[in-house]
Order: sequence, then C-alpha cells, then structure tokens
Amino acid sequence: MKIGIIGAMDVEVAKLKADMEVSRVVEKASMEFYEGKLNGKDVVVVKCGIGKVDAGICVQILCDLFDVTHVINTGVAGSLDAAIDIGDIVVSEDAVFHDVDVTPLGYEVGEMPGVGTKFFPADQTLVEDIKKAAEVISSKVGSGDTVADNITLHFGRVCSGDQFLADDQKKNWIVDTFGGKCGEMEGAAIAQAAYLNKIPFVIIRAISDKADGSSSMEYPEFEKRAAKDCAAIVEEVVTIM
Repeated sequence: MKIGIIGAMDVEVAKLKADMEVSRVVEKASMEFYEGKLNGKDVVVVKCGIGKVDAGICVQILCDLFDVTHVINTGVAGSLDAAIDIGDIVVSEDAVFHDVDVTPLGYEVGEMPGVGTKFFPADQTLVEDIKKAAEVISSKVGSGDTVADNITLHFGRVCSGDQFLADDQKKNWIVDTFGGKCGEMEGAAIAQAAYLNKIPFVIIRAISDKADGSSSMEYPEFEKRAAKDCAAIVEEVVTIM
C-alpha cells in the first residue's frame, strides 16, 4: 500500500510534510513530491497547486511514477449547506464538476463527454476509515493531542470548478443543480483521474467559509485552522489504513 496525499496549497500539506519521514523529494511538472513514511505507512505528499488541471496532472504522476494504491485529497472548501458550519468536515460520497456544460450536445450539465459518468464515487472503505479516525481524534479532546476540539463530519457531494465561490446566486445554482455539500477547485479532477486509473480515492475538506458574500472576510481567518484540522484527520486515517 502506498497512499498519495494531495493538497492544493502549502497550508494544506505543511503539517503532513513536517510529520513524515521523508526519503526523497521528486520534482515533476513544477510540483514537489515528498515520498516517505507517515505513521509507519508509505506515503507521497504533494502540493498540486490550485485548479483542476494541476490536480489531474498530479494524480497521474502519482500513479505513473510512484505507483500509489490510494489517493486522499485534503484541504479547505466553502460550505454549500446551511447545516454545515465553518470548522466542520465534509467527506466525499462522490464528486462532480459544477462548471462543465456540454448540454448543447445532449449531455447533462456537469457531464464530461466520453467519461461515462458525471458523479465520481469515493471509496467506501476510505470513507469508513475517516469515520473511525474522527472518533479517535474526538476521544482525545482535552488531552492536548488534537487540534480539533469538536469534529462534526458531513457526508455528501463535493462540487468542483475553476472558480472561487463568493456569491449566493452561484452557490444556490450549484445546490439546486447538484445537491452539493461543499464547493472547491480540485476534488472532482482528482476524483476523475483516480476513477480513470481505477485507484480508490476520498476527498476530505474542512469548511473555511460559507461560499457566499462573506467569503472574502471569513476565508483568511479560518483557512489555516481548517486545513490543520483536516490534516490531523488524514494522519489518523493513514494510521488506520
């Protein structure tokens, strides 16, 4: 087993890189792949960069050069559900592109021609491992061993596009069209690349903003905390796997 762990930004992978035993660093496609051990497991941790193209390229490199067997995407996202608050964690049941539209050619909105599906399903074993990991972290509350004082998990659809969601009109359209739980910029591309390579994947996103008009104010304040909480769950998941 070798686990590829992808974050889009430095803040999303910094803790993971700091906590792992690095055996080598490989640079490819302007990305640095940190290979080594995390909690005794073989991992490759990488910052892919922001957006769908970088994310898809990153998964393919992990498959071709490192022979990863699983892919975990960690990071932050905007909430698309009023019940999901800042600091909560969204775990993917599946992922979809909210900015793909080939409907004039007879495809459904969100469907990429030739792929065979528009909803990319996450691996259920990984989803269950995340549930276990959250329980372990929650049991440590007050011990000083966890960054998260109270973990609330939500399971559902991750909606991805090359847009930072910052207005209610766009947010409401995505919710009405896809029923998503959170919006971000890489998950569905990682999901599609994993799907095509037949590699199990899961997306874990900590909510850093509400994906509405308040985003610009909330995002800088909560980004670092949200990313750190998400990384803590990833580390515990790696231990369980």
